[in-house]
Amino acid sequence: MLSIIQAAGWPIWPLLLCSIVALALVIERFTSLRRTRVAPTRLLDEVISVTRASLPPADVVNKLAENSVLGKVLATGLRAVIAEPRTSEAALRGAFESAGRAAVHKLERYLNTIGTIASAAPLLGLMGTVIGMIEIFGSQAPTGGNPAQLAHGISVALYNTAFGLMIAIPSLMFYRYFRGLVDGYTLDMEQAADRLVPHLMRFVVDRRQHA
Repeated sequence: MLSIIQAAGWPIWPLLLCSIVALALVIERFTSLRRTRVAPTRLLDEVISVTRASLPPADVVNKLAENSVLGKVLATGLRAVIAEPRTSEAALRGAFESAGRAAVHKLERYLNTIGTIASAAPLLGLMGTVIGMIEIFGSQAPTGGNPAQLAHGISVALYNTAFGLMIAIPSLMFYRYFRGLVDGYTLDMEQAADRLVPHLMRFVVDRRQHA
């Protein structure tokens, strides 16, 4: 590997940096976008079961918010009803939408960086190719070429192109994969909010009737 890096010349260093950053971000996203940390399968059913008879106390709501990203969204709706017993359905849906936008922004963290690396790596490889071609033409003197400089130019041109593609292709695949995960989680959170709104509005109606 060291001999390849030396043969590829200095244009390989930005590509190596991109590969390290991409690998670190992919590992981080795999950890952060696990279903148990974003949208546990049975969480909504558990929340509906707990709130079937009455609204939960503050400590239970706080534990729900710390459970997962979806838990934080659902806890926002519960807090809205607890804080404002006469809230309207539009206001409750607005609270869910605001929390949902913040949650989606958190889920999309670093995805733009991975996508940028996927787009930039082939261009960096192309830059190395151009530099290698410049060295190749520079080695062709009228009195005879320099074989060592010619060989180095070819190495720079080929290694950088190959390395750029080796970084770009996996980065693009992981970017698309994570984007699909985020879209799926977003849909799950929207459906969970739609189910919880009418459930919570029962408490608002009951309080209005007793007021």
